[in-house]
Amino acid sequence: MIKRSLLILGILGLSGCSSIAYYSQAIGGQWEIYRRSQQIENLLAEPATPTPLKQQLSEILKIRAFASKILHLPDNRSYTYYADLKRPSVVWSVFATPAFSLTPKLWCFPIVGCVSYRGYFSENAAQTLANELRQQGYDVYVASIPAYSTLGWFNDPVLNTMLFWHKHQIAGLIFHELAHQKIYIPDDTAFNEAFARTIENVGVERWLAQHSTPADILKYQESQQRQNEFIKIVLTARNHLQEIYQQMPPTEMLAAKMAVFDNLRTDIKEHVKGYENWLTKDLNNAKLLSVATYQDYVPAFKALLKQVNGDLKIFYKEVAALGKLGREKRHAILNSLIAP
Repeated sequence: MIKRSLLILGILGLSGCSSIAYYSQAIGGQWEIYRRSQQIENLLAEPATPTPLKQQLSEILKIRAFASKILHLPDNRSYTYYADLKRPSVVWSVFATPAFSLTPKLWCFPIVGCVSYRGYFSENAAQTLANELRQQGYDVYVASIPAYSTLGWFNDPVLNTMLFWHKHQIAGLIFHELAHQKIYIPDDTAFNEAFARTIENVGVERWLAQHSTPADILKYQESQQRQNEFIKIVLTARNHLQEIYQQMPPTEMLAAKMAVFDNLRTDIKEHVKGYENWLTKDLNNAKLLSVATYQDYVPAFKALLKQVNGDLKIFYKEVAALGKLGREKRHAILNSLIAP
């Protein structure tokens, strides 16, 4: 277990620090998940398990089977266990950028390479790092994360942090994290997250078509419309900031930057419902990138899937082949898929 925990630090974006305390909290956090995990089938057979939890876990097992049989995602024991961590998030990830740049600060780890965030099992530890980075002049965002993928090193469980969501959101999260187990390219967060987000979206659409009512499908479509409008607004703001940081004199950047964020707040409040909480804290470069990183290449992956007539098996082969290319060439191909 300890050997695997040391390996998993890189997968979580938790390694790279030489302090004993850092390694201890990382290993301790993974150990707590392992210790609290119970097989869902056993919980379903246990009379003491609350009925609402049984209903949710039973539905999740169906989602898990769909992921392997229909979406051809890894067929393993991930998401066949349940762990109640007695807290609202499993990890807290720290994102940072310079005050006048959209280039993220990177942390480099074994196995996963360099990623644009650093995760902690302790919120206090994440906030401590965030405060240190703010003092150094960085824009910083601390994100509460409900689940993550260990890329197959462990049997990733269903967590209590996931169960507050609508069932289509839980399904999407499971499809997303299993996609990371299917294909993961070191040193390319934008590629990995857009691929996983594509599988999440396509997977939910196919799952709803087979297992939900018209009312559920309509609810999902409405949530997607809101999300797409939100993403469009955020990416527009990101693009405006890029122009400011590349073209304006340093003396004018701060005022122009603040104007972009003021407009962003107004646009979201006027045009998108349900994102009010997103506006309340850490609205800065780092927070924008935490959204943009997941989205930029989603249209490219969807175009690629369309080229293979929606056949996921062929799609995975095409994505894996892209992953073998150099980063520049890989991104050039993705950009060419977006261009039309």
